[in-house]
Amino acid sequence: MDRPNVGVAVVGLLVAVAATLPAPSWQQQAPNKLISCPSGSGKGFDKWVVMNQEEYVEKKALHTMATADEIGGNKLDANLTSAEDGKVTWVIDPKGKESDTTFTTITAALEKVPEGNNKRVILDLKPGTEFREKIFLNLSKPFITFKSDPMNPAVIAWNDTAATRGKDGKPVGTVGSTTVAIESDYFMAHGVVFKNDAPLAKPGAEGGQAVALRLFGTKAAIYNCTIDGGQDTLYDHKGLHYIKDSLIRGSVDFIFGFGRSYYDGCTILSVTKEVSVLTAQQRSKTIEGALESGFSFMNCSIGGEGQIYLGRAWGESSRVVYLYTDMSKEVVPVGWDGWNIAKPESSGIYYGEFKCTGPGSDAKKRVGWALDLTEDQAKPFMGTHYIYGDSWILPPPDADAE
Repeated sequence: MDRPNVGVAVVGLLVAVAATLPAPSWQQQAPNKLISCPSGSGKGFDKWVVMNQEEYVEKKALHTMATADEIGGNKLDANLTSAEDGKVTWVIDPKGKESDTTFTTITAALEKVPEGNNKRVILDLKPGTEFREKIFLNLSKPFITFKSDPMNPAVIAWNDTAATRGKDGKPVGTVGSTTVAIESDYFMAHGVVFKNDAPLAKPGAEGGQAVALRLFGTKAAIYNCTIDGGQDTLYDHKGLHYIKDSLIRGSVDFIFGFGRSYYDGCTILSVTKEVSVLTAQQRSKTIEGALESGFSFMNCSIGGEGQIYLGRAWGESSRVVYLYTDMSKEVVPVGWDGWNIAKPESSGIYYGEFKCTGPGSDAKKRVGWALDLTEDQAKPFMGTHYIYGDSWILPPPDADAE
């Protein structure tokens, strides 16, 4: 599903003389007043905060019981265990001699993967190579790994934007702009650069979205990768995702979508000298129905250029938290924006921070409906349990060799 042009949506934000986000949402709130959340369920926002904690306790107990019942004490789910037992490695080298296990393009290798694939297929991308390809991995081909050398990574690059015309002569839209689209489950990547190198869109430019990586499948793990672009760099579309020790570069809403994802030790950089918005997490469901998604950033660092907003609400129940994250001076004091949500303090939006550091980290200067989290409120988001990771997160393919 496509979405409105966020560049147009923020044109009012990016007027050079103002260089701030517009007034309607946060200027009507008391910027130094933090919401008090009593123990026990209440109504509205207080209930939403408590429900996040209750969900953590309930799901953790259920997940522990489920994994304890696995045969032989193996916590990995059965499909993943079977796939790993049968794993194979194929080499991707533009100058290689083609065979059953060597391919000159990533596309050719993915075409060779059978429909309904049930074993781990590691595509070993030749280090230092730029693969000028637009990749689509469909849902019928799970258990695929893209692997390269983090010290000399392979680069997968393309330059479509939402305004690019497709074969039918119509704009491809945000989804169609993607360089690498992953719709299958159990995807892994290690030491790879995912890049959309379209020219950086001007503020408010129509069709400026340019996605480098779209994750639609669930149980995806990304290690030591770079996800590089401008507007809408990483489409964290849907599913459980683990992104570790990776660099994410962009401008407006450059981590966005409906995923339930855990960012661990990542570096997040703004590349625009104007106004940058790191996240646009999408949830428009009821409070009760929205618990399954949201972004958690743990031990990350935020920096770059311009004025940086931590996030804005793409939906009435948008949820983003930053934990132990270093924030540069470019992070604006109010931190967050409600976008077009008239009353973010009562809609179900959950934006919080816990023990962050750096000159941009003063939670007491934030917009009034953001949370300076307590330890109990932070625990649900503080670890891979947030994405039920003990049943599916595996180390990167070269972990034993490093």
